[in-house]
Amino acid sequence: MIETARAPRRAALERIFAAAVARAQPQTCLPPHLPPPPARGRVLVLAAGKAGASMAATAAAHYRALGLGPDRLGGIAVARHGYGCPADPIRVVEAGHPMPDEAGLAATREVLALADGAGGDDLVLVLVSGGGSANWTAPLPGLALAEKQAITRALMRAGARIDELNCVRKHLSAIKGGRLAARAAPARIVTLAISDVPHDDPAVIASGPTVPDPTTLADARAVLARYGVALPDAARALLADPANETPKPGDAVFADASLVIVARPAEAIEAAARAAREEGYEPVVLGADLEGEARLVAAEHARLARAAKEAGRRCAILSGGELTVSVTGNGRGGPNQEYALALALALDGAPGIAALAGDTDGTDGGSGAADDPAGAFVDETTLARARAAGLDTAAFLSDNDATSFFEILRDLHAPGPTRTNVNDCRIILVD
Repeated sequence: MIETARAPRRAALERIFAAAVARAQPQTCLPPHLPPPPARGRVLVLAAGKAGASMAATAAAHYRALGLGPDRLGGIAVARHGYGCPADPIRVVEAGHPMPDEAGLAATREVLALADGAGGDDLVLVLVSGGGSANWTAPLPGLALAEKQAITRALMRAGARIDELNCVRKHLSAIKGGRLAARAAPARIVTLAISDVPHDDPAVIASGPTVPDPTTLADARAVLARYGVALPDAARALLADPANETPKPGDAVFADASLVIVARPAEAIEAAARAAREEGYEPVVLGADLEGEARLVAAEHARLARAAKEAGRRCAILSGGELTVSVTGNGRGGPNQEYALALALALDGAPGIAALAGDTDGTDGGSGAADDPAGAFVDETTLARARAAGLDTAAFLSDNDATSFFEILRDLHAPGPTRTNVNDCRIILVD
């Protein structure tokens, strides 16, 4: 049971977080951008990511209302396990994230087959969101799925940034890095994206399946070398073959392709700022594109919160972006939970400060299950309660085991799948 004194602040944190998530729901952000159907051809919907099914459902409802039947409306949406929802007549498949799986592999083959069959009169509507890189998995010929999984896992454990991870994925994939556009041409291709990446780079969102790829095979090799990732022979050969380079700006396959970002992390943080003001806090927005090691960023944010407290400010320190964790331990957790644990240590029980760090998709790291926590709460009682429970907070951080720590304290934030994703939302309330 949350003590009466702590409950109002936790409720305020939850409302602010919910406002950020609501801003990025497909039902709200997608309809104004849906293109009119073609005069004669089909609307072929190809969707991927944590918002893949919900975006497809919104699009399907829109085109059904315009009178399109199954003869002119179809496609397939691939979403993370637990993130599916009906999108009739668009088929929905649930697949692995963050690790690709066989379900995603089979569904991606179907996506590519549909793209290959698109004609000049058709509209190929591509709906992408965070998680699409894992959901759409199609290793280049000669590379086994297990080998690509091992490369992805090694990069994630080494703390590679999302743009670095996607650079490698693109150059080992038959769908990423503009290759879906090459398969769908000469159909008209319209991509609508929910951004989950710093600076909203279209080439990074879901690994840019329909946009030119500015990265190169040499860049991919450099990323792998930087993190010391060993490669199987098949991957090494693919990354050394110039014929496997991705389509670049100016390629004819993009002649009738366009992309619009329908929801951005910055807009979610703006919504959180409005909600914080309604709760009576002065918003202090640090940005929506923060990157860095979770525990180091947490230490800096703790310093800012302490300074605000000493200055007598009642404020909400807000930030987005995607932090990373260099995994050296054997515990459970993700960057938001690690940030929260490091923040608690850095605050050291400072009174009047409470925080929530969570991923807007509803899950943060973990096993890939839909019920993984999104993040965690901290306040001035966190360390004291941990000591009373016999927990060594620093040891949990050293073992990258934030999930176990906050699970014992009952301070995990587990809203379940939100079916959208505009990256992280971190909120520190200073009273």
